[in-house]
Amino acid sequence: MKNTELSFDIASVPTALFIGGKWQAGSTGRKIDVIDPSTGNVIAAVADASVQDGLDAVRVAYAAGPAWAATAPRKRSEILRRCFELMIERKDMLAELISLENGKALNDARGEVAYAAEFFRWFSEEAVRLNGDISIAPSGANRIIVEHQPIGVAVLVTPWNFPAAMATRKIAPALAAGCTVVLKPATETPLTAYALAKLYQEAGVPDGVVNVITTSRSGATVSAMLHDSRVRKLSFTGSTEVGRKLLHEAADTVISCSMELGGNAPFIIFDDADIDAAVEGAMIAKMRNGGEACTAANRFYVQEGMLDQFSVRLTQRMAGLTVDTGYAESTQCGPLINAEAVERIHGLVQDALQHGARLLTGGAPLDRPGFYYPPTVLSSVPVDAVITRSEIFGPVAPIIAFKTEEEAIRLANDTEYGLIAYVYTRDIAKGMRVSGKLECGMVGLNRGLVSDPAAPFGGTKQSGLGREGAHHGILEFCETKYVAVSW
Repeated sequence: MKNTELSFDIASVPTALFIGGKWQAGSTGRKIDVIDPSTGNVIAAVADASVQDGLDAVRVAYAAGPAWAATAPRKRSEILRRCFELMIERKDMLAELISLENGKALNDARGEVAYAAEFFRWFSEEAVRLNGDISIAPSGANRIIVEHQPIGVAVLVTPWNFPAAMATRKIAPALAAGCTVVLKPATETPLTAYALAKLYQEAGVPDGVVNVITTSRSGATVSAMLHDSRVRKLSFTGSTEVGRKLLHEAADTVISCSMELGGNAPFIIFDDADIDAAVEGAMIAKMRNGGEACTAANRFYVQEGMLDQFSVRLTQRMAGLTVDTGYAESTQCGPLINAEAVERIHGLVQDALQHGARLLTGGAPLDRPGFYYPPTVLSSVPVDAVITRSEIFGPVAPIIAFKTEEEAIRLANDTEYGLIAYVYTRDIAKGMRVSGKLECGMVGLNRGLVSDPAAPFGGTKQSGLGREGAHHGILEFCETKYVAVSW
Protein backbone atom coordinates (compact mmCIF):
# COMPACT_ATOMS: atom_id res chain seq x y z
CA MET A 1 0.00 0.00 0.00
CA LYS A 2 1.52 3.30 -1.10
CA ASN A 3 0.78 6.68 0.45
CA THR A 4 -1.67 7.34 -2.37
CA GLU A 5 -3.51 4.11 -1.59
CA LEU A 6 -4.52 4.92 1.98
CA SER A 7 -8.12 4.10 2.81
CA PHE A 8 -8.61 7.68 4.06
CA ASP A 9 -7.64 11.18 2.99
CA ILE A 10 -4.62 12.38 4.98
CA ALA A 11 -6.00 15.91 4.63
CA SER A 12 -8.95 14.86 6.82
CA VAL A 13 -6.67 14.46 9.86
CA PRO A 14 -6.59 17.65 11.98
CA THR A 15 -3.27 19.48 12.23
CA ALA A 16 -4.25 22.39 14.53
CA LEU A 17 -3.96 22.61 18.30
CA PHE A 18 -6.98 21.19 20.14
CA ILE A 19 -7.79 23.47 23.07
CA GLY A 20 -11.17 23.77 24.75
CA GLY A 21 -12.87 21.70 22.08
CA LYS A 22 -11.73 24.04 19.29
CA TRP A 23 -9.06 23.64 16.62
CA GLN A 24 -6.63 26.53 16.79
CA ALA A 25 -3.69 27.56 14.61
CA GLY A 26 -1.63 28.57 17.63
CA SER A 27 -0.10 31.93 18.44
CA THR A 28 3.27 31.35 16.73
CA GLY A 29 1.90 30.78 13.24
CA ARG A 30 4.68 28.23 12.70
CA LYS A 31 4.32 24.65 11.55
CA ILE A 32 6.13 21.40 12.35
CA ASP A 33 6.72 19.00 9.46
CA VAL A 34 5.68 15.37 9.92
CA ILE A 35 7.94 12.92 8.09
CA ASP A 36 7.07 9.49 6.69
CA PRO A 37 10.00 7.30 7.91
CA SER A 38 9.36 4.86 5.06
CA THR A 39 10.30 7.45 2.43
CA GLY A 40 11.72 10.48 4.22
CA ASN A 41 8.98 12.62 2.64
CA VAL A 42 6.92 15.30 4.42
CA ILE A 43 3.31 14.12 4.73
CA ALA A 44 1.78 16.95 6.80
CA ALA A 45 2.57 19.96 8.97
CA VAL A 46 1.03 20.55 12.40
CA ALA A 47 0.69 23.70 14.48
CA ASP A 48 3.66 24.69 16.62
CA ALA A 49 2.39 25.82 20.02
CA SER A 50 3.95 28.62 22.02
CA VAL A 51 4.49 28.51 25.76
CA GLN A 52 1.38 30.68 26.11
CA ASP A 53 -0.65 28.17 24.09
CA GLY A 54 0.36 25.52 26.60
CA LEU A 55 -0.72 27.70 29.49
CA ASP A 56 -4.01 28.42 27.70
CA ALA A 57 -4.60 24.68 27.49
CA VAL A 58 -3.94 24.40 31.23
CA ARG A 59 -6.38 27.25 31.91
CA VAL A 60 -9.10 25.58 29.84
CA ALA A 61 -8.50 22.18 31.45
CA TYR A 62 -8.69 23.75 34.91
CA ALA A 63 -11.97 25.48 34.07
CA ALA A 64 -13.46 22.21 32.79
CA GLY A 65 -12.31 20.28 35.87
CA PRO A 66 -15.11 20.83 38.39
CA ALA A 67 -17.91 19.82 36.02
CA TRP A 68 -16.06 16.74 34.81
CA ALA A 69 -15.17 15.68 38.37
CA ALA A 70 -18.83 16.08 39.33
CA THR A 71 -20.01 13.99 36.36
CA ALA A 72 -21.51 10.70 37.53
CA PRO A 73 -19.07 7.80 37.29
CA ARG A 74 -21.54 5.91 35.10
CA LYS A 75 -21.67 8.80 32.65
CA ARG A 76 -17.90 9.00 32.48
CA SER A 77 -17.83 5.25 32.03
CA GLU A 78 -20.22 5.38 29.08
CA ILE A 79 -18.18 8.07 27.35
CA LEU A 80 -14.99 6.04 27.76
CA ARG A 81 -16.77 2.97 26.44
CA ARG A 82 -17.84 4.96 23.38
CA CYS A 83 -14.21 5.98 22.80
CA PHE A 84 -13.33 2.29 22.77
CA GLU A 85 -16.09 1.48 20.31
CA LEU A 86 -15.16 4.27 17.91
CA MET A 87 -11.48 3.24 17.96
CA ILE A 88 -12.41 -0.33 17.08
CA GLU A 89 -14.75 0.86 14.31
CA ARG A 90 -11.90 2.90 12.82
CA LYS A 91 -9.04 0.54 13.57
CA ASP A 92 -7.95 0.20 9.95
CA MET A 93 -7.74 3.94 9.38
CA LEU A 94 -5.91 4.50 12.66
CA ALA A 95 -3.47 1.66 11.91
CA GLU A 96 -2.66 3.11 8.51
CA LEU A 97 -2.11 6.54 10.04
CA ILE A 98 0.25 5.09 12.66
CA SER A 99 2.20 3.22 9.97
CA LEU A 100 2.41 6.35 7.84
CA GLU A 101 3.83 8.70 10.47
CA ASN A 102 5.69 6.14 12.60
CA GLY A 103 6.95 3.57 10.08
CA LYS A 104 5.49 0.71 12.10
CA ALA A 105 4.61 -2.46 10.20
CA LEU A 106 0.90 -2.45 9.46
CA ASN A 107 0.26 -5.64 11.41
CA ASP A 108 2.00 -4.15 14.46
CA ALA A 109 -0.01 -0.95 14.01
CA ARG A 110 -3.27 -2.89 14.03
CA GLY A 111 -2.15 -4.56 17.23
CA GLU A 112 -1.37 -1.17 18.76
CA VAL A 113 -4.83 0.20 17.93
CA ALA A 114 -6.51 -2.81 19.57
CA TYR A 115 -4.25 -2.44 22.63
CA ALA A 116 -4.79 1.32 22.80
CA ALA A 117 -8.56 1.01 22.54
CA GLU A 118 -8.61 -1.58 25.30
CA PHE A 119 -7.50 1.04 27.83
CA PHE A 120 -10.77 2.86 27.27
CA ARG A 121 -12.78 -0.33 27.76
CA TRP A 122 -10.80 -1.31 30.88
CA PHE A 123 -10.99 2.12 32.53
CA SER A 124 -14.65 2.54 31.59
CA GLU A 125 -15.16 -0.39 33.95
CA GLU A 126 -12.77 1.01 36.58
CA ALA A 127 -14.56 4.39 36.56
CA VAL A 128 -17.51 2.93 38.48
CA ARG A 129 -15.32 0.93 40.89
CA LEU A 130 -13.17 3.63 42.45
CA ASN A 131 -14.08 2.43 45.91
CA GLY A 132 -12.91 3.86 49.22
CA ASP A 133 -13.26 2.16 52.59
CA ILE A 134 -14.55 2.69 56.09
CA SER A 135 -13.23 1.25 59.34
CA ILE A 136 -13.28 1.84 63.09
CA ALA A 137 -10.21 3.49 64.58
CA PRO A 138 -8.29 1.10 66.85
CA SER A 139 -9.15 3.31 69.82
CA GLY A 140 -12.84 3.00 69.00
CA ALA A 141 -13.18 6.80 69.20
CA ASN A 142 -14.20 7.39 65.57
CA ARG A 143 -14.64 6.00 62.10
CA ILE A 144 -11.92 6.23 59.44
CA ILE A 145 -13.34 7.06 56.01
CA VAL A 146 -11.03 6.94 52.98
CA GLU A 147 -12.00 8.10 49.51
CA HIS A 148 -10.21 8.75 46.24
CA GLN A 149 -10.72 12.14 44.58
CA PRO A 150 -9.47 13.34 41.17
CA ILE A 151 -6.03 14.88 41.51
CA GLY A 152 -6.78 17.74 39.10
CA VAL A 153 -5.23 18.94 35.83
CA ALA A 154 -2.78 16.38 34.43
CA VAL A 155 -0.03 17.10 31.90
CA LEU A 156 0.63 14.04 29.77
CA VAL A 157 3.82 13.76 27.72
CA THR A 158 4.03 10.83 25.31
CA PRO A 159 6.67 9.39 22.92
CA TRP A 160 6.59 8.58 19.21
CA ASN A 161 6.94 4.79 19.33
CA PHE A 162 3.33 3.99 20.33
CA PRO A 163 1.45 7.19 19.37
CA ALA A 164 -1.99 5.75 20.17
CA ALA A 165 -1.34 3.43 23.11
CA MET A 166 0.93 5.73 25.12
CA ALA A 167 -1.76 8.42 24.96
CA THR A 168 -4.79 6.26 25.79
CA ARG A 169 -2.90 4.51 28.61
CA LYS A 170 -2.81 7.92 30.33
CA ILE A 171 -5.98 9.64 29.08
CA ALA A 172 -8.33 6.78 29.93
CA PRO A 173 -7.45 6.47 33.65
CA ALA A 174 -7.25 10.25 34.04
CA LEU A 175 -10.75 10.71 32.65
CA ALA A 176 -12.09 7.73 34.59
CA ALA A 177 -10.82 9.33 37.80
CA GLY A 178 -12.46 12.67 36.94
CA CYS A 179 -9.33 14.58 35.86
CA THR A 180 -8.85 16.85 32.87
CA VAL A 181 -5.71 16.67 30.76
CA VAL A 182 -3.30 18.45 28.45
CA LEU A 183 -1.58 15.98 26.13
CA LYS A 184 1.73 16.87 24.47
CA PRO A 185 2.52 14.11 21.96
CA ALA A 186 5.88 13.70 20.24
CA THR A 187 6.34 15.94 17.21
CA GLU A 188 7.45 12.92 15.16
CA THR A 189 3.98 11.34 15.42
CA PRO A 190 1.36 14.00 16.23
CA LEU A 191 -1.28 13.05 13.67
CA THR A 192 -2.52 10.03 15.62
CA ALA A 193 -3.02 12.18 18.71
CA TYR A 194 -5.06 14.75 16.78
CA ALA A 195 -7.12 12.09 15.01
CA LEU A 196 -7.95 10.58 18.40
CA ALA A 197 -8.81 14.00 19.86
CA LYS A 198 -11.43 14.36 17.13
CA LEU A 199 -12.72 10.89 18.01
CA TYR A 200 -12.96 11.72 21.74
CA GLN A 201 -15.07 14.77 20.95
CA GLU A 202 -17.39 12.63 18.85
CA ALA A 203 -17.64 10.12 21.72
CA GLY A 204 -18.96 12.84 24.02
CA VAL A 205 -15.88 13.99 25.94
CA PRO A 206 -16.82 17.56 27.01
CA ASP A 207 -14.89 20.52 25.66
CA GLY A 208 -11.78 21.28 27.69
CA VAL A 209 -11.52 17.85 29.29
CA VAL A 210 -8.92 16.66 26.77
CA ASN A 211 -6.59 19.19 25.14
CA VAL A 212 -3.78 18.38 22.69
CA ILE A 213 -0.84 20.60 21.76
CA THR A 214 2.28 20.05 19.66
CA THR A 215 5.34 22.23 20.07
CA SER A 216 8.94 22.45 18.91
CA ARG A 217 9.74 24.05 22.30
CA SER A 218 8.89 21.02 24.39
CA GLY A 219 11.22 21.81 27.29
CA ALA A 220 10.08 25.40 27.78
CA THR A 221 6.39 24.61 27.26
CA VAL A 222 6.26 21.63 29.61
CA SER A 223 8.30 23.54 32.19
CA ALA A 224 5.85 26.45 32.10
CA MET A 225 2.90 24.09 32.56
CA LEU A 226 4.60 22.30 35.45
CA HIS A 227 5.20 25.63 37.17
CA ASP A 228 1.53 26.58 36.84
CA SER A 229 -0.13 25.99 40.22
CA ARG A 230 -3.23 24.64 38.48
CA VAL A 231 -1.34 21.56 37.28
CA ARG A 232 -1.18 18.77 39.86
CA LYS A 233 -0.06 15.72 37.87
CA LEU A 234 2.64 14.82 35.36
CA SER A 235 2.55 11.51 33.53
CA PHE A 236 5.55 11.00 31.26
CA THR A 237 6.69 8.18 29.01
CA GLY A 238 10.11 8.58 27.43
CA SER A 239 13.82 8.36 28.08
CA THR A 240 15.32 8.20 31.54
CA GLU A 241 17.46 11.23 30.69
CA VAL A 242 14.43 13.43 29.99
CA GLY A 243 12.55 11.89 32.91
CA ARG A 244 15.24 13.00 35.34
CA LYS A 245 14.96 16.58 34.06
CA LEU A 246 11.18 16.57 34.38
CA LEU A 247 11.39 15.27 37.93
CA HIS A 248 13.61 18.25 38.76
CA GLU A 249 11.05 20.58 37.17
CA ALA A 250 8.13 18.97 38.98
CA ALA A 251 9.90 19.26 42.33
CA ASP A 252 9.53 23.04 42.30
CA THR A 253 5.76 22.77 42.73
CA VAL A 254 5.70 19.27 44.28
CA ILE A 255 3.67 17.77 41.45
CA SER A 256 2.71 14.10 41.58
CA CYS A 257 4.74 12.24 38.94
CA SER A 258 4.25 8.99 37.06
CA MET A 259 7.32 8.07 35.04
CA GLU A 260 7.59 5.24 32.52
CA LEU A 261 11.22 5.50 31.45
CA GLY A 262 13.88 3.51 29.63
CA GLY A 263 14.55 -0.19 29.68
CA ASN A 264 17.38 -2.65 29.07
CA ALA A 265 15.50 -5.92 29.16
CA PRO A 266 17.42 -9.17 29.64
CA PHE A 267 16.07 -12.26 27.88
CA ILE A 268 17.34 -15.35 29.74
CA ILE A 269 17.21 -18.80 28.13
CA PHE A 270 18.16 -21.81 30.21
CA ASP A 271 19.36 -25.13 28.80
CA ASP A 272 16.05 -26.79 29.69
CA ALA A 273 13.92 -24.25 27.81
CA ASP A 274 11.54 -25.24 25.03
CA ILE A 275 13.62 -24.04 22.07
CA ASP A 276 10.61 -23.45 19.82
CA ALA A 277 8.86 -21.37 22.48
CA ALA A 278 12.08 -19.50 23.29
CA VAL A 279 12.73 -18.52 19.67
CA GLU A 280 9.13 -17.48 19.13
CA GLY A 281 9.14 -15.49 22.36
CA ALA A 282 12.43 -13.88 21.41
CA MET A 283 11.01 -12.72 18.08
CA ILE A 284 8.00 -11.19 19.81
CA ALA A 285 9.99 -9.57 22.60
CA LYS A 286 12.70 -8.25 20.24
CA MET A 287 10.81 -7.37 17.07
CA ARG A 288 7.50 -5.96 18.29
CA ASN A 289 7.46 -2.51 16.70
CA GLY A 290 10.81 -3.32 15.08
CA GLY A 291 12.52 -3.23 18.47
CA GLU A 292 11.50 0.39 19.09
CA ALA A 293 9.88 -0.35 22.44
CA CYS A 294 10.96 0.09 26.05
CA THR A 295 9.91 -3.52 26.64
CA ALA A 296 12.05 -4.86 23.78
CA ALA A 297 14.49 -7.63 24.65
CA ASN A 298 17.85 -5.87 24.71
CA ARG A 299 20.33 -8.51 25.92
CA PHE A 300 19.99 -12.24 25.16
CA TYR A 301 21.65 -14.35 27.85
CA VAL A 302 21.74 -17.96 26.67
CA GLN A 303 23.03 -20.89 28.74
CA GLU A 304 25.98 -22.63 27.08
CA GLY A 305 24.13 -25.86 26.27
CA MET A 306 21.48 -23.96 24.31
CA LEU A 307 23.76 -21.30 22.79
CA ASP A 308 24.53 -22.71 19.34
CA GLN A 309 21.02 -23.98 18.65
CA PHE A 310 19.34 -20.77 19.73
CA SER A 311 21.81 -18.58 17.83
CA VAL A 312 21.22 -20.48 14.58
CA ARG A 313 17.44 -20.49 14.95
CA LEU A 314 17.18 -16.81 15.90
CA THR A 315 19.48 -15.80 13.04
CA GLN A 316 17.35 -17.73 10.56
CA ARG A 317 14.19 -16.03 11.76
CA MET A 318 15.70 -12.53 11.84
CA ALA A 319 17.33 -12.89 8.41
CA GLY A 320 14.03 -14.07 6.94
CA LEU A 321 11.99 -11.00 7.94
CA THR A 322 10.63 -8.81 5.15
CA VAL A 323 11.90 -5.25 5.51
CA ASP A 324 9.79 -2.69 3.67
CA THR A 325 7.62 0.40 4.05
CA GLY A 326 5.52 0.34 7.19
CA TYR A 327 2.25 0.36 5.30
CA ALA A 328 2.99 -2.57 2.93
CA GLU A 329 0.90 -5.59 3.94
CA SER A 330 3.89 -7.93 3.59
CA THR A 331 6.16 -5.87 5.87
CA GLN A 332 7.46 -7.59 9.00
CA CYS A 333 10.04 -4.93 9.89
CA GLY A 334 9.50 -1.31 8.93
CA PRO A 335 11.89 1.64 9.05
CA LEU A 336 13.29 3.31 12.15
CA ILE A 337 11.84 6.66 13.17
CA ASN A 338 14.56 8.87 11.66
CA ALA A 339 18.10 9.04 10.27
CA GLU A 340 19.58 9.74 13.71
CA ALA A 341 18.20 6.43 14.98
CA VAL A 342 19.86 4.54 12.12
CA GLU A 343 23.19 6.23 12.80
CA ARG A 344 23.01 5.60 16.55
CA ILE A 345 22.13 1.91 16.21
CA HIS A 346 24.80 1.31 13.58
CA GLY A 347 27.31 2.89 15.95
CA LEU A 348 26.35 0.41 18.68
CA VAL A 349 26.74 -2.51 16.30
CA GLN A 350 30.11 -1.32 15.03
CA ASP A 351 31.39 -0.81 18.58
CA ALA A 352 30.38 -4.36 19.53
CA LEU A 353 32.11 -5.79 16.43
CA GLN A 354 35.28 -3.83 17.16
CA HIS A 355 35.34 -5.37 20.64
CA GLY A 356 35.07 -8.98 19.52
CA ALA A 357 31.40 -9.65 18.72
CA ARG A 358 30.56 -11.77 15.64
CA LEU A 359 27.99 -10.67 13.07
CA LEU A 360 25.49 -13.42 12.23
CA THR A 361 23.14 -11.38 10.03
CA GLY A 362 22.44 -7.75 9.13
CA GLY A 363 24.83 -5.13 10.42
CA ALA A 364 24.64 -2.24 7.94
CA PRO A 365 22.02 0.41 7.05
CA LEU A 366 20.00 -0.30 3.91
CA ASP A 367 20.73 1.92 0.93
CA ARG A 368 17.24 3.11 0.03
CA PRO A 369 14.98 6.11 0.70
CA GLY A 370 13.71 6.19 4.27
CA PHE A 371 15.38 5.12 7.51
CA TYR A 372 16.06 1.39 7.40
CA TYR A 373 18.29 -0.90 9.44
CA PRO A 374 18.03 -4.64 8.87
CA PRO A 375 17.27 -7.21 11.57
CA THR A 376 20.70 -7.92 13.06
CA VAL A 377 22.07 -10.67 15.31
CA LEU A 378 25.41 -10.49 17.13
CA SER A 379 27.05 -13.35 19.03
CA SER A 380 30.02 -13.47 21.43
CA VAL A 381 29.16 -9.97 22.59
CA PRO A 382 31.38 -8.79 25.48
CA VAL A 383 29.32 -8.40 28.66
CA ASP A 384 30.56 -4.83 29.08
CA ALA A 385 30.03 -3.69 25.47
CA VAL A 386 28.28 -0.35 25.03
CA ILE A 387 25.36 -2.12 23.36
CA THR A 388 24.66 -4.10 26.55
CA ARG A 389 24.49 -0.86 28.55
CA SER A 390 22.28 1.02 26.11
CA GLU A 391 18.62 0.90 25.21
CA ILE A 392 19.02 -0.22 21.61
CA PHE A 393 15.54 0.75 20.37
CA GLY A 394 15.98 -1.10 17.11
CA PRO A 395 16.12 -4.55 15.45
CA VAL A 396 19.45 -5.71 16.92
CA ALA A 397 19.82 -8.82 19.10
CA PRO A 398 23.13 -9.23 21.03
CA ILE A 399 23.72 -12.79 22.33
CA ILE A 400 25.86 -13.49 25.40
CA ALA A 401 26.60 -16.92 26.89
CA PHE A 402 26.30 -17.79 30.59
CA LYS A 403 27.07 -20.85 32.68
CA THR A 404 25.03 -20.79 35.88
CA GLU A 405 21.73 -19.51 37.20
CA GLU A 406 23.55 -17.17 39.57
CA GLU A 407 25.58 -15.70 36.70
CA ALA A 408 22.44 -15.08 34.64
CA ILE A 409 20.81 -13.21 37.50
CA ARG A 410 23.94 -11.14 38.13
CA LEU A 411 24.29 -10.18 34.46
CA ALA A 412 20.59 -9.39 34.11
CA ASN A 413 20.62 -7.10 37.15
CA ASP A 414 23.82 -5.32 36.14
CA THR A 415 22.06 -2.24 34.75
CA GLU A 416 20.59 1.01 36.00
CA TYR A 417 17.28 0.02 34.41
CA GLY A 418 14.62 -2.27 35.81
CA LEU A 419 11.58 -2.31 33.57
CA ILE A 420 11.11 -5.88 32.35
CA ALA A 421 12.90 -9.20 31.98
CA TYR A 422 12.12 -12.43 30.14
CA VAL A 423 12.90 -15.96 31.37
CA TYR A 424 12.55 -19.25 29.47
CA THR A 425 12.76 -22.59 31.29
CA ARG A 426 10.65 -25.73 31.58
CA ASP A 427 11.38 -25.78 35.33
CA ILE A 428 8.68 -23.51 36.75
CA ALA A 429 10.20 -23.61 40.23
CA LYS A 430 13.44 -22.27 38.79
CA GLY A 431 11.53 -19.77 36.66
CA MET A 432 9.69 -18.39 39.67
CA ARG A 433 12.88 -18.34 41.75
CA VAL A 434 14.77 -16.38 39.08
CA SER A 435 11.81 -14.06 38.50
CA GLY A 436 11.81 -13.19 42.18
CA LYS A 437 15.50 -12.26 42.11
CA LEU A 438 15.39 -10.10 38.99
CA GLU A 439 15.38 -6.37 39.73
CA CYS A 440 12.53 -5.24 37.52
CA GLY A 441 8.86 -4.34 37.63
CA MET A 442 7.66 -7.01 35.19
CA VAL A 443 8.73 -10.50 34.11
CA GLY A 444 7.66 -12.53 31.11
CA LEU A 445 8.06 -16.14 32.25
CA ASN A 446 7.90 -18.29 29.11
CA ARG A 447 6.14 -15.36 27.42
CA GLY A 448 7.47 -12.77 24.98
CA LEU A 449 4.57 -10.36 25.49
CA VAL A 450 3.41 -9.07 28.88
CA SER A 451 1.62 -5.76 28.20
CA ASP A 452 -2.05 -5.88 29.21
CA PRO A 453 -4.38 -3.03 30.25
CA ALA A 454 -5.53 -5.21 33.15
CA ALA A 455 -1.96 -5.57 34.50
CA PRO A 456 0.20 -2.97 36.28
CA PHE A 457 2.84 -1.73 33.83
CA GLY A 458 5.98 -0.08 35.19
CA GLY A 459 9.53 -0.49 36.34
CA THR A 460 12.01 -0.19 39.18
CA LYS A 461 15.34 1.61 39.56
CA GLN A 462 15.76 4.21 36.79
CA SER A 463 13.00 2.73 34.65
CA GLY A 464 10.36 4.79 36.37
CA LEU A 465 7.89 5.58 39.10
CA GLY A 466 4.30 4.43 39.46
CA ARG A 467 2.20 2.04 37.41
CA GLU A 468 -0.08 2.26 34.40
CA GLY A 469 -2.97 -0.09 33.70
CA ALA A 470 -4.83 -2.33 36.14
CA HIS A 471 -6.57 -0.70 39.12
CA HIS A 472 -3.23 0.91 39.95
CA GLY A 473 -3.49 3.12 36.88
CA ILE A 474 -6.56 5.04 38.01
CA LEU A 475 -5.10 5.58 41.48
CA GLU A 476 -2.17 7.44 39.88
CA PHE A 477 -4.69 10.20 39.02
CA CYS A 478 -6.26 10.36 42.48
CA GLU A 479 -5.61 12.01 45.80
CA THR A 480 -6.46 9.84 48.79
CA LYS A 481 -8.54 11.72 51.36
CA TYR A 482 -9.07 10.53 54.92
CA VAL A 483 -11.96 11.84 57.01
CA ALA A 484 -12.17 11.11 60.76
CA VAL A 485 -15.86 10.90 61.68
CA SER A 486 -17.60 10.58 65.03
CA TRP A 487 -21.25 9.60 65.29
